[in-house]
Amino acid sequence: AASHWSLTAPPWRLLPSAASDWRVSLQSPARAPHIKKAEAEAAAPGEALRYLHTAELGEALRALATAAPRAGRLFSIGQSVEKRPLGCCPPGGAALPGRPQVKLVGNMHGDEPLARPLLLRLAWELVRGWDGGDERIVRLLNTTDLYLLPSLNPDGFERAHEGDCGGGGAEGGRENSRGRDLNRSFPDQFGDAEPNLELVPEVQALIDWMRRNRFLLSGNLHGGSVVASYPYDDSPTHRPTGVYSKSADDEVFKYLAKAYASHHPIMRTGKPNCPGEEGETFPDGITNGAQWYDVEGGMQDYNYVWANCFEITLELSCCKYPPTSELPKEWDNNRESLLAFIEKVHIGVKGFVRDAVTGAGLGNATIVVAGIAHNITTGKFGDFHRLLVPGTYNVTAFLMGYTPVTKENIEVKEGDATEVNFSLQPTVLPPAPNATQLTAASAPVTAITPTTVQAEAPNPPSDHQPIQPVDFRHHHFSDMEIFLRRYANEYPNITRLYSVGKSVELRELYVMEISDNPGVHEAGEPEFKYIGNMHGNEVVGRELLLNLIEYLCKNFGTDPEVTDLVQSTRIHIMPSMNPDGYEKSQEGDKGGTIGRNNSNNYDLNRNFPDQFVHVTDPTQPETHAVMAWLKSYPFVLSANLHGGSLVVNYPFDDDEQGIAIYSKSPDDAVFQKLALAYSKENAKMYQGSPCQDMYPTEYFPHGITNGAQWYNVPGGMQDWNYLHTNCFEVTIELGCVKYPKSEELPKYWAQNRRSLLQFMKQVHSGAWGFVLDAVDKRGILNATISVADINHPVTTYKDGDFWRLLVPGTYKITASARGYDPVTKVVEVGSQGAVQVNFTLSRTDSKVEMGKVLVLNTPDTSNPNEKEFETLIKDLSAENGLERLLLTSSRDVAPYRYRPYKDLSEFLRGLYLNYPHITNLTSLGQSVEFRQIWSLEISNKPNESEPEEPKIRFVAGIHGNAPVGTELLLTLAEFLCMNYKKNAAVTKLIDRTRIVIVPSLNPDGREIAQERGCTSKIGQTNAHGRDLDTDFTSKAPETKAIMENLILKQDFSLSVALDGGSLLVTYPYDKPTQSVENKETLKHLASLYANNHPVMHLGQPGCPNKSDENIPGGVIRGSEWHSHLGSMKDFSMTFGHCPEITVYTSCCYFPSAGQLPSLWADHRKSLLSMLVEVHKGVHGIVQDKSGRAIPKAAIILNEGLRVYTKEGGYFHVLLAPGFHNIDAIASGYQQKHVKVFVHDDAPSSVFIIFDTENRIFGLPRELVITVAGASMSALVLTACIIWCVCSIKSNRHKDGFHRLRQHHDDYEDEIRMMSTGSKKSLLSHEFQDETDTEEETLYSSKH
Repeated sequence: AASHWSLTAPPWRLLPSAASDWRVSLQSPARAPHIKKAEAEAAAPGEALRYLHTAELGEALRALATAAPRAGRLFSIGQSVEKRPLGCCPPGGAALPGRPQVKLVGNMHGDEPLARPLLLRLAWELVRGWDGGDERIVRLLNTTDLYLLPSLNPDGFERAHEGDCGGGGAEGGRENSRGRDLNRSFPDQFGDAEPNLELVPEVQALIDWMRRNRFLLSGNLHGGSVVASYPYDDSPTHRPTGVYSKSADDEVFKYLAKAYASHHPIMRTGKPNCPGEEGETFPDGITNGAQWYDVEGGMQDYNYVWANCFEITLELSCCKYPPTSELPKEWDNNRESLLAFIEKVHIGVKGFVRDAVTGAGLGNATIVVAGIAHNITTGKFGDFHRLLVPGTYNVTAFLMGYTPVTKENIEVKEGDATEVNFSLQPTVLPPAPNATQLTAASAPVTAITPTTVQAEAPNPPSDHQPIQPVDFRHHHFSDMEIFLRRYANEYPNITRLYSVGKSVELRELYVMEISDNPGVHEAGEPEFKYIGNMHGNEVVGRELLLNLIEYLCKNFGTDPEVTDLVQSTRIHIMPSMNPDGYEKSQEGDKGGTIGRNNSNNYDLNRNFPDQFVHVTDPTQPETHAVMAWLKSYPFVLSANLHGGSLVVNYPFDDDEQGIAIYSKSPDDAVFQKLALAYSKENAKMYQGSPCQDMYPTEYFPHGITNGAQWYNVPGGMQDWNYLHTNCFEVTIELGCVKYPKSEELPKYWAQNRRSLLQFMKQVHSGAWGFVLDAVDKRGILNATISVADINHPVTTYKDGDFWRLLVPGTYKITASARGYDPVTKVVEVGSQGAVQVNFTLSRTDSKVEMGKVLVLNTPDTSNPNEKEFETLIKDLSAENGLERLLLTSSRDVAPYRYRPYKDLSEFLRGLYLNYPHITNLTSLGQSVEFRQIWSLEISNKPNESEPEEPKIRFVAGIHGNAPVGTELLLTLAEFLCMNYKKNAAVTKLIDRTRIVIVPSLNPDGREIAQERGCTSKIGQTNAHGRDLDTDFTSKAPETKAIMENLILKQDFSLSVALDGGSLLVTYPYDKPTQSVENKETLKHLASLYANNHPVMHLGQPGCPNKSDENIPGGVIRGSEWHSHLGSMKDFSMTFGHCPEITVYTSCCYFPSAGQLPSLWADHRKSLLSMLVEVHKGVHGIVQDKSGRAIPKAAIILNEGLRVYTKEGGYFHVLLAPGFHNIDAIASGYQQKHVKVFVHDDAPSSVFIIFDTENRIFGLPRELVITVAGASMSALVLTACIIWCVCSIKSNRHKDGFHRLRQHHDDYEDEIRMMSTGSKKSLLSHEFQDETDTEEETLYSSKH
């Protein structure tokens, strides 16, 4: 059973109602530790039977998620009127064939909340049963997908009152917040008008959820009586009561209702004896809904009529809102009934409908049971499950394009379903190498006659056909743009139109995303892409992808195949990668080259970095944009659509020798399988001899070929995908004619539609899962997934999720990550869908030596504000977190002109005057020509010291001829100010950060610099001709100002300097011989900026005269790029104890003002990422045992980097993710050593308490105290002797009193001088012991 779990989809899930987005899924075989952890840490909230309100229910569900072996990815199915979440579930996902889905929905009427505690207790019962190996529960969960939704009406529940047995209508919480009864708000088969679903978002959410899934059985839990009610709930006459409204499956519904009632001690009697209704009876404890009373718009009828789901309504108690004291009894009454009802999902018949030729499952085939006028359809794998009571049946399967088959006299027994499989023969066989043999092997066909199948007539075949595209024409750019905008506008719930960049002629490189949650990467959901028209004159792919967009949009929600694809996959479609070339191409071009290349006349499919050949052509804008795009999304599978032949070409595309020879990738078997998945669905392609008139000798077995074996393509895109990302890409040649006439386009769609869809489905093959931290269960980013004997690892994405395409077989898969012990699992990959494999990694070196402390890696979150802010940092660190911040900002700003010194000063004063509560404008000093060097602080308390808050510095304009940074920082300042109190995230960042912006360090040079001077050095230096970035030793007035008034204050956690002349980030040091003690951290900070820039992280600045420059990741150590002495970043590191990175914003020093908006768009996310990053690393406080803060204590990190505590004992240092050692030293105290683990998305906290030093002057404290005591005793004794002697002399020489007194005074002066000399000597000795102070040692070691 344990191994079975590791290979299947989640067997059950919990769907909460409010304050939680949890779905719990059992998968891991290691169960007991999780249960114990939940009991110890959470005291099992939800176990105690009581009513839980919003916050409590959220805590209970989180505890349950922890207790379950594996908490799955979590999604709310929608929101109530008052914006409470309505439970959670996966958006479709890869359903396992043969495992039915069951849902239990509670609290539809808010004042009938008994289901809330009962379903939560049921969830705990399942967890414990699974953990304890309860045979019944293990079997149930191994074979069933169970969803529990405790509350569909959380708003009503919050208004209801415990003990209210009769209900209070709208005021008592029965209805939603708009006064609507949810169980009267569904579409009704006998209703006169469609309900207004806008008034009932709860109903709309449930309908949408049902459409995304294939629920087979459902229970709707109510209160107010004790009976099981079944469809139909109303009748055509709508008489209030007494009409038995019989459904086609009346016997099945009575069977299901009895299954529940017969196990309920009160319900089975048929006499609830409810107050006021003592005479009401229900034979066997069940009733037809309409016979009891007419309910128009009920949920159970909607389930049956529109969703193929058998739902009954369960009234659980006479009292609608029974007191808490009654809950244990109610649980005892309903426990067995709930389990017995769920088990009934397995009755009837089940099986598969497959293609008799290919063996493939046939989705959307209709299953007809003779004599029952209610048909069902198969799932995407051809699987079906039809609930039936024991008996003998004739069952028919049919699908348009296939000959129907009937299986007669199928016996259904009590218990598990009878398995019945169908094999349907296509009415038209596709071309095949041996058609005769296929015909001979055909299975006999059983005809269907009206007397054999006594059912309502099947739906007309056309009802089962997806909507086909109608827009067959060649789309020039403007036409294509309108087309894309139209579909993005008409289908906003499943589409998002975005651009990844621009072509040479500034045409947008559009991408249409199609997903049920557009704009969001859903953890565990793979991402797929199609790219067309890379060669501008190869246009079929462009048009097919537009057809595909139309097809997916129009068929979502109605066609099961399309709906499942969109719900389970994030699809990205780029119709044209070379829009410029397309505009030059000519219709009718068969094999020409006009328009093939881009506007710079470069072949884009020879323009990518290559593993075997150095590509000398400059990287083109289109190539840059696509590489950046591929680095920004976790693509798993891709196809590049071309023209000129008819074949699927897979990596590698070239080889070391540069000749036509098979160049095998490590995943050759996977690529062959992917290629065949496409070619098999295209009959002409699969034949392998595509272009007889053009290339008569060309033959591709089964329509696929290795790229290099066909012909050598250095610099190709598909190889770059495989080698530089996690994405597997093939190149598909769609036809012999590159630019066919428009009237031929429908033929291409017909030939390729199935292939396009089938290829997309391959993204769900192989293995997928999560890599999690063993301690906090969070996903580990960039963990490595390696497969034994296949030399091609992939990496995890931000939630720890990964996808690894594999052919069926047994594999050893290893997950590893920096700072963790690797884990290896043996995995069996099947042919149907991907297998889920999850890894939990333990940190290495988690056990610390005696005397050392492993410090908690999260801050104290007892303060709700701290917890809220930590959550914000995590959210902003997640994928698309910063994009969401920008999208939700009240407004964005963009620079449109350069500001000379006078305008810059006025702009800064304007910010200060308009936002006085969060800004403070000061002058750090003056330039050579007496211009002010302005510093703008942005903080919620700009004039107060807040040492506990991190402080970040942005500096620009150190070179006056590179003013882009200046304008970016001015724009950043305005953006932050404008969004304060308007945008929650920006507000919290400003409230918790001290932001200092120095926009122009060299205002004199800026005044003489010239716009459009891309390489001009005019204005680079200050007015005395000094390059300020080499002057942090000799102190020009500009450098002196920032050194003395900012850097040497040593209170910054991070500094970002903006310069120009390239597109990269450098980290310390610029000095060529300087060793780098914390290189990983510095490189991490630089990489963070580069990775948030759309192209910088590609490492190819592409600057003029340096077109071949390659900077891996877009980051490099300063001395390795342009080494020099006296730089600002080196001074900041050495004397300011603050890491500083230098960002080179553009190749051109002083680009035209027209480029400023796009430069801001490129850099704003990176700049904001620095505001987020400054809150990570390690925050700490140093105190002694009495609680007194210790400032200026030395904090030594990893035995190298040193910082000092600030006022209040605070310190903060940024560190790369992973383990780090911290030593704390302060005079008079014992040295402390701790170890901390730093996350990539959260701060770590350290609280250090010093003990008093046990040695004085290098000697044991006890010895020093003893010696000091003896010395004092001797001194007192000597004084006494002297006094006695003096007294004797005084008696003998009274006449000499005056002289003696004078002598005594002189003696006391001498003693005083001697004493002073002793003290001076002692202090001198102490000073000599400490001459080589820690700080001086640090500085001296840096030179």
